[in-house]
Amino acid sequence: MKNPFHLCIVDDDDIYRFTIIQSAKFLKIEHKTSVFPNGEEALTFITENQNNADALPHLILLDIDMPIMDGFQFLKEYSKIEASLAKQIAIYMVSSSVDPEDIERAKNYPSVVDYISKPLKSDKLQMLIEKTKESS
Repeated sequence: MKNPFHLCIVDDDDIYRFTIIQSAKFLKIEHKTSVFPNGEEALTFITENQNNADALPHLILLDIDMPIMDGFQFLKEYSKIEASLAKQIAIYMVSSSVDPEDIERAKNYPSVVDYISKPLKSDKLQMLIEKTKESS
């Protein structure tokens, strides 16, 4: 991969975002991170950069419960533009919800690779990044 790995965190929890950023730094994986507190800002970023593969993230960690646009609203809108993106983005729904309906609903979106319950530990983050790098 010629450009550093691009991790995107879409979550309104400041502490969670900080923890993920620190975990990624600890793993010593060359990367850049984009952070958005809601799905609307993330979707705007993706739409504005849809033709620029270098600007788009390789991996999105997406929360469900956020203000303005939640994770499911993001997925609904993302599915409308996904085919026109310059590269495929791996999306993992990461949530504290263990509701089977949320899990099933997330897995019904083809763009969602998997559903992960919080907290996301650094060894799991490393596995997600390495798996995504291999498929890029």
